[in-house]
Amino acid sequence: MKDIFNYTYAGNSIGKIVLLILIFSISIILVQLFKKYLLSQIKSWVINTNTEIDDLFIDGLERFGIPILRFLIFFWLFNLLKLTPEIEKWSSLIYKVVVIYFVVRFILYLLRKILEQQVRKQGQSEAKIKQVAGIMAVVNITVWAIALLVLFNNLGYNITAILTGLGIGGIAIALAAQNILGDLFNYFVIFFDRPFEIGDFIVVDDKKGTVEYIGIKTTRIRSISGEQLVISNSNLTSSRIHNFKRLESRRVIFNLGIKYGTNHQQLVKIPSIVKSIIENKLNARFDRAHFASFGDFSLNFEIVFYVDTSDYNAYMDVLEMVNLDIYEKFATENIEFAFPTQTLHVQRED
Repeated sequence: MKDIFNYTYAGNSIGKIVLLILIFSISIILVQLFKKYLLSQIKSWVINTNTEIDDLFIDGLERFGIPILRFLIFFWLFNLLKLTPEIEKWSSLIYKVVVIYFVVRFILYLLRKILEQQVRKQGQSEAKIKQVAGIMAVVNITVWAIALLVLFNNLGYNITAILTGLGIGGIAIALAAQNILGDLFNYFVIFFDRPFEIGDFIVVDDKKGTVEYIGIKTTRIRSISGEQLVISNSNLTSSRIHNFKRLESRRVIFNLGIKYGTNHQQLVKIPSIVKSIIENKLNARFDRAHFASFGDFSLNFEIVFYVDTSDYNAYMDVLEMVNLDIYEKFATENIEFAFPTQTLHVQRED
């Protein structure tokens, strides 16, 4: 038996190899026990804390820390063996690549989760959370590029020359793709400044519709006539945008033209009639009603009221009921309309 353990293979005794395998097996068992018991206890404890960063850290440790710990144990024991220079070289390369890979994955995981939590804290919709994927695509490219530079530097390459080349190439690419980069930058502006979100009804210049998709380069809007409008992010952020989804109330101003010859008592009744009609409507707030002017062909009354809703259909329902009731009540009171009878102006109140 002793002769077997003294037998050497590739410069290492069988006894040493068996011992290292035994140590590795025990270490993996200890790591598994740590994950199953101690780490689980820590997770249950941090869940009850007020902060969320510790939850993310422990979850990230479980996802990426445990695998890299197993790898480090294996690498440390493997390097206790007598290795050829060629194997040592490849071993060192694999070690650096694996460590950088897991570190980058851990960093990206934390960044994504923190960004998603910040969006949820602001009460944003699931559609907004999905936009995080677009942000993370840019972050992934940036972090992985930095990681590659770190790897090349550790492998002995002169990254100064690489950075110089990238700088010159970057300037050329930036000049050639400045419109694309502009749209990309404005995607970040839309994401963080939130002038509109998916599902909002917006008006941009003479275009109007509901936002369906916000991409890295373009935003897609479903117009009220049915077709899809594709507008670059740069054009959107440089335009004046009317966002009707955030409309809290509409200020309605309309004029009623009453026929000349209407007697004084009837004219006096009109403001109170209109006030009573508006106050009886859901989501409607009466402001004022006045005999405003003598027109060329009518006696003009100006009426102002508010409709407290962001729903355009609900606003139109209120306006329709007000008009129908005014028409009915005026017929009952023998109040005649002049021609043209009404002009309407609507103002938004945010």
